[in-house]
Amino acid sequence: MSNYDRDFYEPLVEGAEQSAEVVVPIVLELVPVTSVCDVGCGTGIWLDEFRHHGITDIRGYDGDYVPRDLLRIPPDRFFPIDLTQPLDAGRTFDLAVSLEVAEHLPPESAASFVKGLTRLSPIVLFSAAIPNQGGTEHLNERWQDYWAEVFLAHGYRSIDAIRWRIWDNDDVELWYRQNMFLCVSEAVVGKYPKLTAPVPVESLPRSVIHPRAWEPAPPRPAGERRTKRRTGSS
Repeated sequence: MSNYDRDFYEPLVEGAEQSAEVVVPIVLELVPVTSVCDVGCGTGIWLDEFRHHGITDIRGYDGDYVPRDLLRIPPDRFFPIDLTQPLDAGRTFDLAVSLEVAEHLPPESAASFVKGLTRLSPIVLFSAAIPNQGGTEHLNERWQDYWAEVFLAHGYRSIDAIRWRIWDNDDVELWYRQNMFLCVSEAVVGKYPKLTAPVPVESLPRSVIHPRAWEPAPPRPAGERRTKRRTGSS
């Protein structure tokens, strides 16, 4: 029986919703896109946020174990796959998303997983757990530099244009603030001038631990976290 069941996904909903609400507008400011896929999409919360920003061409890919009644995207936009195998979507997208997924796959799947992402899109929004981050079935926790090098082997530059804008935003889950960056094909970097200006992101450290990871999170006042804003799919 898979550990990725209702008890795994339901506690993640609120944090993923709030994080997506903050991050998606930043991504669209940096790289305006019209089609998005999410590899390891879970219940589709990030894709749902892209939909609410007008992007209707979406697809989510994840294991067949995802509870269908929890999906936040239309069922026909969800495609069950084996994430350890190369993904052939039969098409490309303006943006591929894969957030906190790669650490759940065996180390020997890392190269093929990244290769699959680069085949899907010239732009990848990526994050993965760092060593000792901990979590359910984390098989391959790596520093951010490791993943940057894997993407580089496919001609993708890792651009740290998001983390420093959300670093102190407690509405975004800690692991996204710590681990998230864009990987962009050198062939298209020049089309998106906001990616590298005004901050010289290439000069910033990539492998970092957020200070909050070293201390317990302070309790939030009752009612401060927003309740679920959106339900269902269309």
